[in-house]
Amino acid sequence: MARNTFDVDEELEQEFSWQDFKRLSRYVVPYKKSIISVLATIILANLAGMLAPVFTKIAIDSSIPDGNISQLLLIGVAFLATLIIIGLCMRYRIYHITRIGQDVLKDMRYDIFEHLQRLPFSYFDTRPHGKILIRIVNYINTLSDLLSNGLINLISDVFNVVITLIFMFVIDFKLTLYSLALLPILFVMVMVIKNKQRKAYQTLSNKQSNLNAYIHESIAGIKITQSFAREEENASIFEEVSSDYRTSWMKAVRIQFLMWPGVQNISVITTCLIYFVGIRQIGVDVSTGTLIAFISYINNFWNPVINIGNFYNSLITATAYLERIFETMDEVPDIEDKPDAKVLPEMKGAVAFEDVTFRYEEGKNILSDVNFTITPGESIALVGPTGAGKTTIINLLSRFYDVNEGSVKVDGMDVRDVTLSSLRSQMGVMLQDTFIFSGTIIENIRYGKLDATEEEIIEAAKIVRAHDFIKELKDGYHTVVEERGSTLSAGQRQLISFARALLADPKILILDEATSSIDTKTEELLQEGLLKLLEGRTSFIIAHRLSTIKNSDRIFYVAGGTIAESGNHDQLMAQRGLYHHLYQSQYDLLQAI
Repeated sequence: MARNTFDVDEELEQEFSWQDFKRLSRYVVPYKKSIISVLATIILANLAGMLAPVFTKIAIDSSIPDGNISQLLLIGVAFLATLIIIGLCMRYRIYHITRIGQDVLKDMRYDIFEHLQRLPFSYFDTRPHGKILIRIVNYINTLSDLLSNGLINLISDVFNVVITLIFMFVIDFKLTLYSLALLPILFVMVMVIKNKQRKAYQTLSNKQSNLNAYIHESIAGIKITQSFAREEENASIFEEVSSDYRTSWMKAVRIQFLMWPGVQNISVITTCLIYFVGIRQIGVDVSTGTLIAFISYINNFWNPVINIGNFYNSLITATAYLERIFETMDEVPDIEDKPDAKVLPEMKGAVAFEDVTFRYEEGKNILSDVNFTITPGESIALVGPTGAGKTTIINLLSRFYDVNEGSVKVDGMDVRDVTLSSLRSQMGVMLQDTFIFSGTIIENIRYGKLDATEEEIIEAAKIVRAHDFIKELKDGYHTVVEERGSTLSAGQRQLISFARALLADPKILILDEATSSIDTKTEELLQEGLLKLLEGRTSFIIAHRLSTIKNSDRIFYVAGGTIAESGNHDQLMAQRGLYHHLYQSQYDLLQAI
């Protein structure tokens, strides 16, 4: 599925179902008490509003002709009272509806974010991050009006229509039938517009997603853009993507705005028809007061009908975004706990790969029939050409992916049979792509062990030789760093990441190119900390700089999807095989510099 570029529209895996609105309603149910109280105030306000035409009829047909001043004053006071009641109810409704709507959006946003945390690497590898981000923020925000006002107002408007029709039928049955004469035209118009509007907003959501993806990509790669003077070219691409979004927006809005004028025109024509029938007395016999009251009720009838039409517009628009939101929530994680998964006891650190075969794509094995056994406390170095499968081995151990054949075991237990939390919480992983979160340095180091004391954090930093540069910063460990640690050097970011892994006190330590961005002098100091860090722990070290792994208990040369050579440094050098060739090549290169 083409989903990995900003200029490719996403395809829906599952078409919209009205069951999705039933699913959406589950987010509303927890707030039913608040919703009921709001509905009660709406009903009260509607009933109060229904009295105004009655007061008008009495005043015109009785009080004014009879010169009954006291009755007119009484009607005026009653009318003022209804306005006060309506105002108070409106204030209560606006505040509580807004609060309920925002609470529902917060719950939805939390659910989609929580679900994203459990999705596999492959999900994020195959989608621009901007297209994921827009679902959590923009798409959910588009539901704000629907949830804050729409659902409750719909109930209010339906109630209003029913009550108004009752009053209208009571006043004059025939006039009411005239009032409903044009409703079939409205229903036909709604059915014609519905499908076109939904498709237009599906297209709009795609273009909005593409635009967001390109903006996100451009900001993330701004250093490369400026380094290659690509500003004009990127602005041209942005103009094209932005124009696609504008075109889709205008088309969607044109279709959406067909509804309101149509309903409004039908309302005006109906009012004219009632005036004509009432004044000409065509099949009816009504007084002036009754006719004026009836016209008021017609407005009371058509105003909520217009609102219902607008709600239907919002509903059709929302479907385009709900499809994407629920599509994300329905993404099934590739890696999940089994129903009967056990909690892994405190690790000893034994690891076994038994006949392991793994592939990212069908028909193209990355690892084939890999077998090895690691004893607790043993340090293993993984070397070999790029793409040989070194990182794949540690990804399978951490269960970021599951094997296609064979098994990976820790302390004799298949990693697929234990809970992810109990497995990964006892591992310390420092990936090649170090990531520093926005916040203080102390918060970044504490990330894997939230209950760590400041003394423990400083001790971990000292071991990995990060303490010296941290204490030189303006606020030391409380120095605020930007997202991705942009204010720190690559080496400093790796040292902080190293301290973070150490502080978690893992039983199995995984270092993927952990020293690649550290200068030689710092690395020499770090080796002292590494020896203490690796002591008593099972460790896997991936490194292209072979000087960092000479002291490992065993070195695996990974090539061709299998362990081509295995042994310690001296043994492999004596074999004069692949490892010897790789080591000699690096040595000769250093000698030539």
